[in-house]
Amino acid sequence: MSMRRAATVIGALPLGLVALTACDKPTPVATVTVGDRSVTAEAIDDKCYASTKLPNQIFQACLDAAPKHHITVGLGDKVRVGVDPKLAKKGWLLATDSALVTPEPLKDTTYWTLDSTSLFTERDPQTGASTPVKAVTLNIVQSSDTTGTQTFGVWKIKLLKGD
Repeated sequence: MSMRRAATVIGALPLGLVALTACDKPTPVATVTVGDRSVTAEAIDDKCYASTKLPNQIFQACLDAAPKHHITVGLGDKVRVGVDPKLAKKGWLLATDSALVTPEPLKDTTYWTLDSTSLFTERDPQTGASTPVKAVTLNIVQSSDTTGTQTFGVWKIKLLKGD
């Protein structure tokens, strides 16, 4: 190896290390599995996951953000949701759009199963009538309560109704 090439390699090494330190640390992941297909997502945005609770304004913005990932779900399919143990430590909730699916935070468990038959209907709060929908957003929320005041992260995956 020539002196010039060796000097180039030695000079490039610190630049590579600087580039690596500038990378964002990945957030814990959430995975949705339907049959033999899976989709894995990190928190919806780098602001949507923190070691301290999210301010209400940021939490609301995270809930309003569009999901980056989707999976097709057939009627009657089981929808399996798995979360990183770091996420499960503080507790987590599942909600479709804005309706709570889990009655209370799931603590120290990394897995939950949903039946898709109830996922693709929207209930009118005033009349109680149900309307079928073609897609629903599954919100996975790291929270130790159901009020949203103790929220630490938001993950989103769009569920598309298959034929």
